[in-house]
Amino acid sequence: MTGSIETLFIAAVTFVGAHFLLASQPVRAGVVQAIGERGFMIAYSAISAVLFVWMLLAYGAAPYVDVWYPAPWTRHVVFTIMPFSVLLVVLGYLTPNPTALGGERAFEAPDPAPGIFRITRHPVMWGIGLWALSHLAANGDQASIVLFAGLAILAFGGMVAVDAKRARKMGSKWGPLAMTTSILPFMAILEGRTRFDWAGIGWRRVGIALAGFLLLLLGHPYFAGVSLFH
Repeated sequence: MTGSIETLFIAAVTFVGAHFLLASQPVRAGVVQAIGERGFMIAYSAISAVLFVWMLLAYGAAPYVDVWYPAPWTRHVVFTIMPFSVLLVVLGYLTPNPTALGGERAFEAPDPAPGIFRITRHPVMWGIGLWALSHLAANGDQASIVLFAGLAILAFGGMVAVDAKRARKMGSKWGPLAMTTSILPFMAILEGRTRFDWAGIGWRRVGIALAGFLLLLLGHPYFAGVSLFH
């Protein structure tokens, strides 16, 4: 089911919609009751992976149709934003995440929001959202607009949805975390509700993020078909 912009649109809507649908309280509660929490996590991950692959295949097969011609400066936007995007994603995944699927155990730690979570409690979502917006600015064809707009909606809308779900599920445990962290990066630090935690970030995680960014630069011609050096 690939080869047209309509197929890509359906794939993107299905991918984004499935995340919100499966995470909604009525659906999640029903699935958990039927197959258990672990079963739900496995099913959620499997469905997300399959739909993501379908969306990427549909994107690769969609016809190229220009909608606008991005200005040359948009290329510099990507180069400026992507290091921070990769850093946010890597730090988010390498730190116990209280907002991730199955991240309830992080609430039992002495500090449920260390490192990058002092900056924002949704680093992975911000990383994906910034990646999507920067690439949306630099690509003016129909397929890219559908793909990157869909991912941006999922990332930024997902932050609000995750917060509501966590508040409902964690009850009183959610309050201290919400009060000492923020969705908007650095807001909790600027408001004096928490302090920057370099020890919880560390050079090792930053080094891994830098290596990941360099691999993306070098590998871009192979997985995206576009060289970033000319």
